[in-house]
Amino acid sequence: MNHRLVVSSALASVLAMGLVGQVAGQDKDKAKERCYGIAKAGQNDCANLSNTHSCAGQSKADNDADEWKYVAKGTCKEMKGMTADEVKAKKK
Repeated sequence: MNHRLVVSSALASVLAMGLVGQVAGQDKDKAKERCYGIAKAGQNDCANLSNTHSCAGQSKADNDADEWKYVAKGTCKEMKGMTADEVKAKKK
């Protein structure tokens, strides 16, 4: 009986590791892009375009065009966001 338990446990472990590897691989494959002008105050992902700060979570206003968040590639326009080039052109 102990032999069956050991074999069952080993098989379950091998199957579980295979599933974990698949999930981790799926996250890596998802393409992301920076989307400017959609971050809420304190929820930006990193430094802003005007270099007034260099860390995540330091935006002071909602939807500031200088601030960005990572979003799934292709969804920025749906969220009414802009690319870095669009923000720079708007500032000129």
